[in-house]
Amino acid sequence: MKKVCIIDYGSGNVASVFNVINFLGYDCKITNDLNYIQNSSHIILPGVGSYSAAMKKINEKLSISDLENEILIKKKPFLGICVGMQILSTCGYEFGECKGLNWISGVVKKVDNPKLPHIGWNNIQIKKKSALLKDLDKDYNFYFVNSYHFIPENEEDIISQTNYQQNFCSIIQKENIFGVQFHPEKSQKAGQLLIKNFLNVSF
Repeated sequence: MKKVCIIDYGSGNVASVFNVINFLGYDCKITNDLNYIQNSSHIILPGVGSYSAAMKKINEKLSISDLENEILIKKKPFLGICVGMQILSTCGYEFGECKGLNWISGVVKKVDNPKLPHIGWNNIQIKKKSALLKDLDKDYNFYFVNSYHFIPENEEDIISQTNYQQNFCSIIQKENIFGVQFHPEKSQKAGQLLIKNFLNVSF
């Protein structure tokens, strides 16, 4: 039985993510309780705000080593959304340099466009296959709100790109770890399908 944990660390659009998963009919809870995280089958980390603020809250409210045991050792499917994707990187440069989780090697830097934030609907350009994109058209649009972007060290980790004067990584995957720069919980049917695909992933 699938049991979804939306990590509660005082940041992120957690209610909207919960509502989508609940609508899809899955057992879900917003929590930072270690027992629930350990008993969950899928883990989601939403994110709103700055890179450094997100990392500060995570370090205050969670045991990173316990979280890594569930994701890096036990290989539970993990989805980071927006800043929740960005902090998967080695470090970020929003309001100074800040160390990330370093689960996927790379850095987060400002989008090269004077019109920031990048906000609204934009499409994704699929670079390689992923279970996350099952039954999704390559022309599907998703809802973005971002001024920074993840630059992976390994281009093989890039699932899709999006153009906003420059191409940037909009979906990333390394084994059981997925990240999306956009907000699937705000992206209507395409976002619901992507979340459903994630919840059907197993390793």
